[in-house]
Amino acid sequence: MLVEPPRRGDDMGRTIVVAGATSFYLSLGVEGFPIRYLPTCTPRWLSGGVFGAAAHIARTMRTLGGDIRLCTVVGSDIVGAGIRAELDHDGLLGPGVIPGHGSSMGVVLVGPDGRRMGYPHLSPVNDVEYPYETFAAQAQGADLLVMTNAKFVRPLVARADLLGIPIAVDTHLIADLSDSYSQPWLRAARIVFSSHERLPVPPELWIRQIFERYPRCHLVGVGRGPEGAMLGLRDGRLVTVDAAAPRGVVSTSGAGDALFATFLHFWVFTGDPVHALQRAVLHAGWKIGDRIPGKVALTLTELCALPSSPTEVSRWDV
Repeated sequence: MLVEPPRRGDDMGRTIVVAGATSFYLSLGVEGFPIRYLPTCTPRWLSGGVFGAAAHIARTMRTLGGDIRLCTVVGSDIVGAGIRAELDHDGLLGPGVIPGHGSSMGVVLVGPDGRRMGYPHLSPVNDVEYPYETFAAQAQGADLLVMTNAKFVRPLVARADLLGIPIAVDTHLIADLSDSYSQPWLRAARIVFSSHERLPVPPELWIRQIFERYPRCHLVGVGRGPEGAMLGLRDGRLVTVDAAAPRGVVSTSGAGDALFATFLHFWVFTGDPVHALQRAVLHAGWKIGDRIPGKVALTLTELCALPSSPTEVSRWDV
C-alpha cells in the first residue's frame, strides 16, 4: 500500500523538518573541463552564499510554503556568523540550528555548458554529535522528516524512525545498494531519491531493486539530468517526466536538491506523486538557468503558472 501524506484539510499548513549540512560555498565559472593548470586565472564569474543540501532544500521548500524547521550545525567562527545571518534573513534560523567549532564550506566549479564539479569540505561538522533531543523537539507535529545523508545525521536516523513520521532521503551519487554507509537511511526511508550519474543499472531496474530489497520504501525517484526524472511507486507505476529548462542551462549545481525538495513539497501538500514530479522537474530546470541555483526559487504561484513537461506513466513491475 502506498504511503500517504497527512490529511488535515486544504486550509491547514504542513510542517517539514530538514536535517543536514549548511555550508558557505563559492561558485565560480571556469573555461571548461578538464581544468588546465595556470599559476593564476581569472574566473568567468564568481559568487558566494549559503548552500549545502539541507539549506538548499529548506530554502526551496520555504519559498513554496509551509513550516520548515532546519536542523543543522553552524560554526562559531566568522564564516558561521555569515551563515547565521543568511539563515535568519531566509527565516530558517531557529532552535534546530546548533553551534559547532567550525563551519562547513565548499567550492563549485561550473563550466560553460552548466556541468559542475563540487568540492564540499564537511569535516568541520561531520563529527558533531547532534543532540537527538533537539531533533525530536523540532520533529513534534511534523508531517515529514527530510534526513539528508550528512554524517552527523546518520546516528539520528534509527531513533527518528521510531517517531512514526515518514522519512525521505536523497542518497545523491549512490552506486551500490549494499553501501554500508547508506543502510540506516535505506532501511528507514519511505521516500528515496538518487542521481542517475553513478547507478550501475538503468533507473527503472534500480527502482525495482530498491523495492525488492527495502520493503518499507514506497516512492523511489531518480534524477536523470538532461533526460528529466523518473519515479517508481510501490504499486508498480513508473512515472517519467521529460527535462525542462525554461531559461537555458547555466549551472546544474544543486539540481538534485531542487528536484527532491520540490517533489516533497507537492507530495506532502497534494498527495499526487505524478503532479509532484512534474512540478519538481520544472522547478529544477528553471533554477539551473541561474549561476547560483541554490539562491533562487519560484513561489508556488509562479511555479504552478508554468506548463509541465511531457509525462509518461508506465510500469516498472512488468
